[in-house]
Amino acid sequence: MNQEMELTLEQEFHLRHFADVVKQMSREQAQAFLIEQHRLMLVQKTLFQKLLKQGWESK
Repeated sequence: MNQEMELTLEQEFHLRHFADVVKQMSREQAQAFLIEQHRLMLVQKTLFQKLLKQGWESK
């Protein structure tokens, strides 16, 4: 993987902890969690697009 895209040691730790938590979830909990995470990713994408557009328009 590209070095710029690698996780920091702290991020690796959080990812490992997250994996441990997910493994303890029921199937229903995991599905609900996954759906919410996807929604949050879409919100984040929209926010980034708006910020980039604002930055581009201000130049």
